[in-house]
Amino acid sequence: MHYLQLDKPRYSGLKENLSRQCRRITSRSLLAALTLTTLAGCTALSPSAGPTAGEITNAPNSLRLKNIKVIDLNDSIVSQLSLAQAQTLFSNTFRSIAQSGNVIGAGDVIEVSIWEVPPALFSGLSLGPGIVSGASHVTTFPVQVVNYEGTINIPFAGEIHVAGRTLKQIESEIVFRLKGKANQPQVLVRTVSNNSTNVTVVGDVAKSVRMPLTAKRERLLDALAAAGGVRQPVNKTTLQLTRGSKVQSMPLDMIIRDPKQNITLLPDDIITFSFQPLSFTALGATGKNEEVNFEAPNISLAQALARSGGLIDSRADARGVFIFRYETSHALELTGQQFSPTPDGMVPVIYRVNIKDPASFFIAQNFKMHNKDILYISNAPTADFQKFLNMVVSIVYPVVNVINVIPKL
Repeated sequence: MHYLQLDKPRYSGLKENLSRQCRRITSRSLLAALTLTTLAGCTALSPSAGPTAGEITNAPNSLRLKNIKVIDLNDSIVSQLSLAQAQTLFSNTFRSIAQSGNVIGAGDVIEVSIWEVPPALFSGLSLGPGIVSGASHVTTFPVQVVNYEGTINIPFAGEIHVAGRTLKQIESEIVFRLKGKANQPQVLVRTVSNNSTNVTVVGDVAKSVRMPLTAKRERLLDALAAAGGVRQPVNKTTLQLTRGSKVQSMPLDMIIRDPKQNITLLPDDIITFSFQPLSFTALGATGKNEEVNFEAPNISLAQALARSGGLIDSRADARGVFIFRYETSHALELTGQQFSPTPDGMVPVIYRVNIKDPASFFIAQNFKMHNKDILYISNAPTADFQKFLNMVVSIVYPVVNVINVIPKL
């Protein structure tokens, strides 16, 4: 057996070489490990304000599962959407029924007077205290309340059905019933108290009222005046009209500005005034991420972009401007889109606009924002890559400094 004998200087040199090699191996391994860990972490945890334009448009499977439509806006679609919005006007939804006069209903109080040529059937007939036929041969009967069956009673004419009839129709019916009994009768029917043809006005008004309708044929703004006006600004008040099974709302200031929307009221209409400021939510690469209130009528997409601070040059993808909305099925039918509505008849839709195209600015001027819309601006791919590089540098640079120090230890 042979033993290698080293003198002290040679032993010290070998030891130093081995230590230097170990430090190099350790430094490289540590740098590689930390770099890989950093890259993996940055890829998974890179911050973002939301999905990119590609992640929204290239995710058909997840969108189909939720029945979400992604629609590129163009002139044709915007025109059809505007048409659908126009069809929700009161003048189109509620078409008033022309009436020749007041229609009597159960609960109304009416008075009947009959004129005759002598000799009169009702001559000298006592009808109650202070009501007696005289030389003029006019007989005024005591006032009567129309019963729940819609009838009244007239002597010698019997029971007469008056509910749903106008005053002239009731007069003609009484004359017909008295034919051959009274001498050339003429009849006048007067409404003493109107308890059936009313409209109800409630909500954010000075006072809630039940307003009786007259031959004047009152309109929506007449009901507003009867209730003492609204308590909130006109441009932030919504008027809802309920007529039978139909319920629809419109901004009050639009009704004031457009006389066609100040429609004629019908019995049993319910008018509700509500303070309802409209708003949309701005998210993503905009100047400010917040809920933005806007006045009625609806503002355009161009105005919405301006009010939200516009697109941030260093972050925004001008080809990735999206509007998230629950659209009415009727509006999408007009655009020729296939859809699966929710039980309430609404369809989740994502409208996309490419602001890189100059023509899109005209589209943005005509496209109207709705209440509760979400305006989302996606980040540009280069912006996300820049954030990724910044994270890499911020984490790896301190590690390199530590490694550079290790050989000196």
